[in-house]
Amino acid sequence: METNRPRRRPLKTPPMTETAHTADSPAVAASLGASVIVVGAGAFGGWSALQLLQRGAKVTLLDAWGPGNSRSSSGGETRVIRATYGPVGIHTHMVARALQLWREHEQRWNVKLFFRVGALRMAGTDDAYERAALPLLKEASIPFEKLSSADCAERWPQINFEDVSWGIYEPDSGYLAARRACEAVLDAFLQGGGQYRQVQAAPGPIASNRMQGISVSPGEILNADCYVFACGPWLGKVFPFLVPTITPTRQEVFFFGTAAGDIAFTDARLPAWIDGGKHRFYGIPGNHWRGFKLADDARGPVIDPTSMQRQISDDGLAAARTYLRLRFPRMAAAPLLESRVCQYENTTDHNFILDHHPEAENVWIVGGGSGHGFKHGPAIGEMVAKAILERKTPPGAMCFGTRLKKNSN
Repeated sequence: METNRPRRRPLKTPPMTETAHTADSPAVAASLGASVIVVGAGAFGGWSALQLLQRGAKVTLLDAWGPGNSRSSSGGETRVIRATYGPVGIHTHMVARALQLWREHEQRWNVKLFFRVGALRMAGTDDAYERAALPLLKEASIPFEKLSSADCAERWPQINFEDVSWGIYEPDSGYLAARRACEAVLDAFLQGGGQYRQVQAAPGPIASNRMQGISVSPGEILNADCYVFACGPWLGKVFPFLVPTITPTRQEVFFFGTAAGDIAFTDARLPAWIDGGKHRFYGIPGNHWRGFKLADDARGPVIDPTSMQRQISDDGLAAARTYLRLRFPRMAAAPLLESRVCQYENTTDHNFILDHHPEAENVWIVGGGSGHGFKHGPAIGEMVAKAILERKTPPGAMCFGTRLKKNSN
């Protein structure tokens, strides 16, 4: 067993020194006191609005159905927060910063949002992803243990570690309360003097490299110095040139019931976990007493997040039960208590987007969060605020300006 337990010290801020390839237009000349309209009140939009407000901007936040609503990718009960991201160092560093911000804000707001139950990543036969993660976890000062499959089986006998080569366990990770966090961010935003409206918003015309306001129903135009579109799975509808870059897919989540009085499959006895082998499932044990959460990480069919009917499929449930029988045999006959149909909105290279609109210097596009983006919300919001108000260039991996211009031709 290999253990990395760095001394307790402030978690590192994500490195911001990468060269960015943004759109040709200069940064928006926003300054303290600038007015900003943020469209989308999910993990990225809500935190962006709050961070902008805290830095002195006048901010209006818009959302069609409300923060953490059932159509959004930020809805639902919980999200895993973990720092194991294979070779993608920027995500590991961003998690370190985000986790620090989650802790600070939940303490400030006196609302329980982060549950430190640990996070386990199971490696399969091909363990290149996990091996690449180890030096990056050390670099970001993330405590972890490298466990053999025998170590894992001894620690968590409820799990069958058949075909698991080894595991990475992050003791300081766990899960976040998703919908509750969206509501907490909105509450803090309103208490700080931000303005929120539940309206359908559409981008206005672009002239002279600037967007000329935002249209909201019924026929009202809102104007600001700068506009942020953090619309999650709707980004491709709002800006059609993004369709080749970001795609919403249908995903299913299941909650299975444990035996009466049995806490072996709750977060009192198990960490949040991801099966990185051929099975591609992940789960959160016993969150908020809703049951044993299980979800298939494989990408589903492309969907319309507005009109999609959100009933689970027979095939999806059968696949989940097959996996339960393999990995959690004592749960094989567990009843299905609840289910949820949501969506991912991955970009083609799985990086986030934080960049100018290619034809409007006063418009920022923030997205590609998908399921795993929720944990990064506070760090993304901080980056958005610094990019707009302090003109600090986001990391190059998140700047899609050149690609957006190409796709819009």
